Amino acid sequence: MKSVITLVALAAVLPLAACNKSPSDKLADRVENAADNRADAMEANADVLRNQAARLDDRADKARDTGDSRSDAIEAADMNVASMSQERRDAIVANEAAAVR
Repeated sequence: MKSVITLVALAAVLPLAACNKSPSDKLADRVENAADNRADAMEANADVLRNQAARLDDRADKARDTGDSRSDAIEAADMNVASMSQERRDAIVANEAAAVR
C-alpha cells in the first residue's frame, strides 16, 4: 500500500517538476525539438527522392527495352540504310521516327 501511495505521489509531482525547468533546460528542449523537426523534414524529402528515383529507374528500363526492340526490328527488316538520308537515320536514333515502315 505504501508503494502505491508513493507511486501516486510521484506521478503527481513529476509534471510539476517539468514545469519548473531552468532557462537552459527550456533552450535545450527547443534545440532538440527543432533538430527533430529538421530531421523529419529531411526524411520526408528522402522518401520523395527515393520514389522519384524508383520511377526514373522504371523509365530507364523501358527506354532500354524500347531501344532493344527497335534495334531488333531494324536488323530483322534488313533495311537499306545506305539509301536513307542522314537526317532520317538521326531521327530513327533519336526515337523521333519509326524504325521500320
